[in-house]
Amino acid sequence: MHDPVGGPSSGSGPQPAPNVASPAPPPDALVGTTVVVTRARAQASALVQRLTALGADVVELPVIAIEDPIDGGAALDAAAGRLVAGAYEWVVVTSTNAVTRLVDALGGRTAPAATRWAAVGTSTARALMANGIVPDLVPEVAVSDALVEVFPEATPKGAAPGRGTDVGVALFVRAERVRHVVAVGLAAKGWQVDEAVAYRTVAGDVDADAVEKAKSADAIAFTSSSTVERSVDLLGRAGIPPVVASIGPITSESVISAGLQVTVEAVEHTLDGLAAAVAAALADHHGRATAGSGETPTST
Repeated sequence: MHDPVGGPSSGSGPQPAPNVASPAPPPDALVGTTVVVTRARAQASALVQRLTALGADVVELPVIAIEDPIDGGAALDAAAGRLVAGAYEWVVVTSTNAVTRLVDALGGRTAPAATRWAAVGTSTARALMANGIVPDLVPEVAVSDALVEVFPEATPKGAAPGRGTDVGVALFVRAERVRHVVAVGLAAKGWQVDEAVAYRTVAGDVDADAVEKAKSADAIAFTSSSTVERSVDLLGRAGIPPVVASIGPITSESVISAGLQVTVEAVEHTLDGLAAAVAAALADHHGRATAGSGETPTST
């Protein structure tokens, strides 16, 4: 989970839109609309497919890219070795990128059967399961704070072998930039937390034509705080499309901190949930625009 640009706004500033239940949209829900997808190029296809299946014209604006950490993955490789040796009671992952990088570092090796796994969000949990790992803990709300809240307290009987301590040890596989919630929260519950940086988010390579198309789009879909930050840098606040869809509360906080209004936040913090949120928000936006023009919406 990427680090937000800032905390929630206060006072009379823009506030996040409340979650609204979004049923599965009809196949033609986004026909005649243009939606900007801001994910890294290597990860955009899944969301692009969902939106085009609903009829949208998608502008791919890969404002971020995922790269190796500064150390080239040395710390993660070392942590993977300790994991295989049984040094950790828990492994905590908060993104699909963290799962992918850790699995690559394991290189076919496996953790002891007694190792427990915690994942933030259903997408991260599914990434674990796709690699044969069934998570033991997935909070109902896909944010790090919720995971910390339900994470068990450490007990002396959970001493990790070979660590020379009677304190339980947890491995937190993370991005270079994160909210300091997991490590601090787990430490407060008595855990020794070993943090391993698995990847970093950098500015993506975006062509000028995509930038111009994005400025005239109907909606923009944000999947992380870093996509918000970079999109505002590229488009300017005035160039952000009128309908802003966020995948979850941390991303919404970043939208607000950037001085923008969250039109809709996905009920289910997944790509399916985000696509449904975009469809619902655009239907509402176009309905209000039609009403404002005095036209009567046609039905089929």
